[in-house]
Amino acid sequence: MQTVIGIIGLGYVGLPLAVTFSEKYKVFGLDSNYDRIEKLKEFEDKTNEINSIELKKSFKNGLEISSNISNLVSCNVFIITVPTPIKKDKKPDLSLIIKATENLTSVIDKGNIIVYESTVYPGVTEEVCVPIIEEKTKLIFNKDFFIGYSPERINPGDKKRTISMIKKVVAGSNKSTLKVLSSLYNSIIKAGVYEAPSIKVAEAAKVIENTQRDINIAFINELAIIFNKLGIDTHEVLKAAGTKWNFLKFYPGLVGGHCIGIDPYYLAFKAKELGYSPKMILAGRETNDYMPIFIINEIVKILSKKNVDFKNVKSLILGATFKENCPDIRNSKVLNIYEELIDFGVSIDVFDPLADKIDFKKTFGISLKESLNDERYDFIILAVSHDQFLDINPKEFLKKNGFVYDIKGFYNDPSFIRL
Repeated sequence: MQTVIGIIGLGYVGLPLAVTFSEKYKVFGLDSNYDRIEKLKEFEDKTNEINSIELKKSFKNGLEISSNISNLVSCNVFIITVPTPIKKDKKPDLSLIIKATENLTSVIDKGNIIVYESTVYPGVTEEVCVPIIEEKTKLIFNKDFFIGYSPERINPGDKKRTISMIKKVVAGSNKSTLKVLSSLYNSIIKAGVYEAPSIKVAEAAKVIENTQRDINIAFINELAIIFNKLGIDTHEVLKAAGTKWNFLKFYPGLVGGHCIGIDPYYLAFKAKELGYSPKMILAGRETNDYMPIFIINEIVKILSKKNVDFKNVKSLILGATFKENCPDIRNSKVLNIYEELIDFGVSIDVFDPLADKIDFKKTFGISLKESLNDERYDFIILAVSHDQFLDINPKEFLKKNGFVYDIKGFYNDPSFIRL
């Protein structure tokens, strides 16, 4: 039987997957956002993961996209790549993956394979999603339909480690399904695949990837706080320590986004459900969430020494997305810095050449500057290290006695204050 793939969710994960699979298979893409579909049909990807040439080639290869689930009726392999955020109480929000699964039941047929790529805590695929399919379709799990899990490993903004260049973890609900999925992904992933022994192992592997990174960054952030009190440049310390072969290179900064700032809460939730309250995981989250406040406190100390009236202070924040060279604004910690400064009465401009100005205004109620002009600022914060900012000399936009707070240590200027 010919493999026909349906991909649900055409964001940072789903679109590159659809484009890559379309080189060898018939692919149908689905996204509930009608505007997203229309823009893609105009060869415009606002995530900047796929360029117009690649999109045109994919459509020429036969890729079809729609907001109508019925268009996936001819598919026999379905891949769900919807976001898995957290609620206000920082508990997992599975509403999108549940809705996607429910919608999918209208087109699932006997023999189909459903693969989940969304990040979840161990057990979600088999304990939450499978029962929905069984109940709504009356099909029998591992007899009439089969399940797979292959965690996404997209690195937004990274043009070197693209989807085909990153090893893929694959798991199946039985040996034959694993074999099929391993072969399927192997056909497009140049880096190869790793066959996990179970779906829960694959789910756990994914969630700890980001949790580990969160903890490591939290450690460096805590060091930055300590070294700041000691009057030591954290980046110089890291440079010196990094001369040892086994020193892990992490740097201080803001930790937001839809992965590192979210996924640890999924694992912590499951741990608490099992009666264990994780210490290190939540301590790391607490440290990283504290960093915007720490940065503001340092800036306020500097301004206080100048005996300025905060209501007369004007500042500029460079960068609004959650990470460098990426237009994604989800869970951006720049917002926390902005809100704290506003509370002090400071006037703030925010400039980011990559962030979608309409989306940012709609999401956060903040208007991004169209461009930098001759305006001068009392201080400038480099919050996100976009490569485009290398063409900007912040000093040109400072008032006399103004200062630059370089959160990322992006500029090699000893006069700048670094985290």
